[in-house]
Amino acid sequence: MSALEDALASSRDDERRRAARALLKRPLLRASDEAFGLVRRYAPELREWFDRNTGWRLHVDSEVARLVKQPATTGDATHPARDVRSKQPFGRRRYVLTCLALGALERGDAQITLGRLAEQVVIGAADPAITEAGMKFSLAARDERSDLVAVVRLLLELGVLNRVAGNEDAFLADTGDALYDVERRVLAALLATPRGPSTVAHEEFEQRLAELTAEIPPTTDDLRNQHIRHRLTRRLLDEPVVYYEELTEDERTYLSGQRGAIVARINELTGLVAEVRAEGIAMVDEADDLTDVRMPESGTEGHATLLLAEYLAQHAEPVPIVELHAELRRLAAEHKGYWRRSAQEHGAEVELTDTALTKLTALRLITRTPEAVSALPALARYTVTEPSIEGRR
Repeated sequence: MSALEDALASSRDDERRRAARALLKRPLLRASDEAFGLVRRYAPELREWFDRNTGWRLHVDSEVARLVKQPATTGDATHPARDVRSKQPFGRRRYVLTCLALGALERGDAQITLGRLAEQVVIGAADPAITEAGMKFSLAARDERSDLVAVVRLLLELGVLNRVAGNEDAFLADTGDALYDVERRVLAALLATPRGPSTVAHEEFEQRLAELTAEIPPTTDDLRNQHIRHRLTRRLLDEPVVYYEELTEDERTYLSGQRGAIVARINELTGLVAEVRAEGIAMVDEADDLTDVRMPESGTEGHATLLLAEYLAQHAEPVPIVELHAELRRLAAEHKGYWRRSAQEHGAEVELTDTALTKLTALRLITRTPEAVSALPALARYTVTEPSIEGRR
């Protein structure tokens, strides 16, 4: 009986871990998602863990599971929304169109065509507050239609829309339309802020963002410790590396005494393993499926990023970006038999360098300015040294 009980307990732990990882990977799950059943089964335990350790609220019903995450910081711009097909990051106009589209869907019917949605977005974009901010949208140009299609594909990916007929390519070419079901439960669960945006009075972006994400300040020592625990656990779950120098003095003091307990709880729930160094902590995912930015990767960009990381790791001082361009040109010539042909073209090193630096910044391995790049401590793991042979030949 003891062996059977141990096997059942191990199976439950594994299922709960899979459910937690599914929520961390995709905080909004629909009933059709593979992990939805596990999340519903372990909802009480998951809800209690996230509430106690992160302050995140977990909502689960028969159609949607939503982990309402709050970021530890709001200054990280390295993980933008991306086009589902091209993987290009959203620009300012696409973010505005996303908000306008969600507002139109909230006010609309249970079904909507892409053409009708476009009309509603154009009407919304004509609001004086939007036009005075320099945002214009009229669907007159193909790039505007392309931006709206990118937004719709993101909403399809999130599950807000469900395609019934037609396709977005026909709308983009102005030869047809598409029909969608609007998933009301998913739409209602999408917003993840402590308060509604319409209740924010400030006009400046930074002030609006701060007010939108503000939480009730702690008033007792226990609540202050809880608040610190929430911030630290959020960062360890969300960020590739947490550097001690970026923490407040209270956070460093709390972490010095509670580090073992915090990382043990994260490991028990998620399977992430703590890599503790003198400069900070990284929660390493051995399964490598809880990140939106992977390294190393195959292909020209992946290889170039890895080689550039090795180059930067050898420099203690900031490296000028023009020097990195020159290094990429050299690497392209050295690996021309393996890299795609376009990498040999004049100017290709600029795009390759920018792609590599964007990834390294998102992984918290470097910091960059328009002129230079500086390595962060975690980049040292990509340092390559000459091999040494010990003992007799």
